[in-house]
Amino acid sequence: MAPSLSAIGTPIGCLLSGYVMDNFGRKKALIATQIPTIIGWIIIACASNVGMIYAGRVLTGFGSGMVGAPARVYTSEVTQPHLRGMLCALASTGISLGVLIQYTLGAFTTWKFLSGVSVIVPVAAFIFMLLMPETPNYLVSKQKPEKARKSLARLRGSSYNIDREVEQLQSFAAKTNASGKKKLSMRETIQALVHPSCLKPFAILTVYFMMYQFSGVNTITFYAVEIFRDSGTKMDKNTCTILLGVVRLIFTIIGAILLRRCGRRPLTFISGIGCGFTMVGLGVYLYFKRQWDLADPPIEPIATWFPVACIFIFIITCTVGFLIVPWVMIGELYPMKVRGLVGGFTTCMAHSFVFIVVKTYPFLTHVLERHGTFILYGCFSFVETKGKTLQEIEDYFSGRTKTLKKAKPGNNDQQDGQQLLANGAKPSVLSPEKNKLLP
Repeated sequence: MAPSLSAIGTPIGCLLSGYVMDNFGRKKALIATQIPTIIGWIIIACASNVGMIYAGRVLTGFGSGMVGAPARVYTSEVTQPHLRGMLCALASTGISLGVLIQYTLGAFTTWKFLSGVSVIVPVAAFIFMLLMPETPNYLVSKQKPEKARKSLARLRGSSYNIDREVEQLQSFAAKTNASGKKKLSMRETIQALVHPSCLKPFAILTVYFMMYQFSGVNTITFYAVEIFRDSGTKMDKNTCTILLGVVRLIFTIIGAILLRRCGRRPLTFISGIGCGFTMVGLGVYLYFKRQWDLADPPIEPIATWFPVACIFIFIITCTVGFLIVPWVMIGELYPMKVRGLVGGFTTCMAHSFVFIVVKTYPFLTHVLERHGTFILYGCFSFVETKGKTLQEIEDYFSGRTKTLKKAKPGNNDQQDGQQLLANGAKPSVLSPEKNKLLP
């Protein structure tokens, strides 16, 4: 019940975060998200009955849902294209670090003490976000170019060509009617949401998140100790769980680095193939273990290392792709004027799948047995955007450009014809060169 209570509060927070982001700003959204999380952990730490624990879990889930989209959108809008993927992936690294801390402290301390420690992170995030600037993209969209310049000065440094980037943001805002001269009406908002530049990436990410969640990753995360116990391994269950958290953290960092070097597609394929084979392998082993347990007399399980290996390889392959790629893409693929709103919808879908998977796991293990559930997960087991500006990506999904690939020498005329601004001028795009700093 407790895991699913957290998951049911999360989609609600996701929907609210989109509205807050687009109407009050990315920074204020990130500050607001910490409040329910802080209150939730305090309630759990001071709980004297089950009802208080349930209430705290709902609030922490609500806060977790609110922070998902704003964190990715904020990071994507304050970073330069060549660093965006890796820096956005740091959010996943933070999640993996949090899982490891919870696993470790949970094995040696009480849940009340653990809840008290958990309050530290949202309190620190609340304080640090008060010191951070608003994103220049949002400020330009709200017709505040001077504040955007001040924001960029803090983010890029004094040697950066700030006026050039502000002009690019203003030109793009004018081209896409995202200049914020007036608040979008309900009709304009709906038109923006059903436009191909919004619907296409939303459909892609919804399918991606469904594939990711139904691979069983959150089942392994929430029920790790129970799964290790039932796998038949002779290793200590808490030790295995802590090691699992360490492996997840290490490979999240590796995945963040590979994201910049390899791109999204290869990491996605690695996750899909790896998760599928390992879940089927784990399910087959648990099937034979059940037969051995029902034999008369019971047969001693053999190769008890195999299910442990399957779980660890599953976490490794899942982490380098599924755990990172879709969350990075939330901040990349959506048009500026509804990025916050549709980002909230996307994270809502993602966490709705989390709730469905976590809630149905006990039911599936009752109907299909544990081995059948993992085989089902195995059977469940995109768009390349590395190195592109957010404006280039939005142009692609809007149909203003035909491809995200770099134009070959000699094809500049064709490319220029595809990327004309509303006033007929050609946009200037920053192109990183080897051994040279960006202006």
